Amino acid sequence: MNMSQIQVLNQLLINKIAAGEVVESPKSVVKELLENAIDAQSDSITVEVRDGGTTFIRVTDNGCGIPSTQVEKAFLRHATSKINKEEDLFQLHTLGFRGEALASICAVSILEIYTKTADELMGTYCLWEGGSLKKCMPVGTPTGTTMIVKDLFFNTPARKKFLKSTQTEGNAITSMMEKMALSNPELMIKYVVQQQTRIQTMGNGDLNQSIYEIFGKQSKHSLLPISTTLNEVHISGFVGKPEMARGNRDTEIFFVNGRYIKSKLLSEALELAYQSRLMQHKFPFCVLSIQLPEQMVDVNVHPAKMEVRFQEPQQLSSALKTSVLE
Repeated sequence: MNMSQIQVLNQLLINKIAAGEVVESPKSVVKELLENAIDAQSDSITVEVRDGGTTFIRVTDNGCGIPSTQVEKAFLRHATSKINKEEDLFQLHTLGFRGEALASICAVSILEIYTKTADELMGTYCLWEGGSLKKCMPVGTPTGTTMIVKDLFFNTPARKKFLKSTQTEGNAITSMMEKMALSNPELMIKYVVQQQTRIQTMGNGDLNQSIYEIFGKQSKHSLLPISTTLNEVHISGFVGKPEMARGNRDTEIFFVNGRYIKSKLLSEALELAYQSRLMQHKFPFCVLSIQLPEQMVDVNVHPAKMEVRFQEPQQLSSALKTSVLE
């Protein structure tokens, strides 16, 4: 191979490479589209998947929609309405901000969008295949946005080969949908698998009710409410009594400023609080929302936006442990 020629890759290839980071599985597609729907100020969102999301994903919201003049631009890489200068990264009020997801998803699938804003008479329909725009035209559609993703990774067979079974991919989506529903109890969220409703939340803002709808009636009498403020950190939500303990950390559920995250720091603080109350290899149940000033948390750590850095980690850890112990 001749190593002397350095070439700038074409945009399609760049998008396929980027898709490896942002779009690694059907779950990440659903997560990105769902975050967009939440950011669009929807109060009702329906997610439908078939075959573990490999053949069909549909996300429908009643949010603000995309103006017809902006639809094509939304699918350009690093095109976003959520930030426009570096300082915005430290004052994020939205779940999405990277401007990569739509370009990456449409590069590795057949993607359709129906969208309309409240002040437009007609909406817009566009069809992409493997990152190339095939059709764009006016269409009658309700206010809001519907995204349909079919045949994920049809043009990247190597990535398709690494997908797990449809059951495993579907379970991963279900687990993520539970977390998203819990982080947004004020939204009506409906989740449909193979045409059967798996999750349906009321959208009345009652977190206790959402936990009950997702984890069943045994959770109703085993939850202890938390609401404490220490310095600038406010912690609220529920922890489970010891009998709700699980064999893994999947039900240690943390939200920071409304964003579901995984955090070794928070898990360790939680488990320290439970230390003398649980058997070995058992993990506590919690659904905890942590609100703190935007500048105290950095979410721009990884494309999946699941990891964050805290400015005052020890202060946060101590606040969490204290409030759970109380």
